[in-house]
Amino acid sequence: QVQLVESGGGSVQAGGSLRLACAASGYTYSRGYMAWFRQASGNEREGVAAIYTGGIYTGVGSTYYTDSVKGRFTISRDNAKNTVYLQMNSLKPEDTAMYYCAAHLRDSSIWTRARDYPYWGQGTQVTVSS
Repeated sequence: QVQLVESGGGSVQAGGSLRLACAASGYTYSRGYMAWFRQASGNEREGVAAIYTGGIYTGVGSTYYTDSVKGRFTISRDNAKNTVYLQMNSLKPEDTAMYYCAAHLRDSSIWTRARDYPYWGQGTQVTVSS
C-alpha cells in the first residue's frame, strides 16, 4: 500500500524559507511523477512542482514548476530515503496554502492534473505572513 507522509510546513515571514519533505512507503519510483500541489482556501488544487521518475517522455529527474514559483522553489529527491523535497525560498504571502505530496505512477507528458494522481499525502500547512 502506497503511503505518502509530508512534513516541514509551518509559519514564516515573507522572504523566509521552508523545506517540505514527502516520505514514500510501499512505492518505489518507477514511472510518472512525484509532485507537490497546493490548495489555498477557496481555490482549486494547483500543481506547484514535479519531478519525473521514469518513462519515455523525458529524462529521469527532470523537474517542472508552475510559473509563480520558478526561481524560488526547488524539487528534489533522495532515492535512498525514498523521499521527495520541496525547498521554498523567498516565500510570499500568496504561497500560503496546504501543500500536498502526490504520486503519479503512470507515464505521462502532463504533470499538472491533480486527477491523474492516485496517491496523496495528508497535507502540511504553509503560512507566510507579510
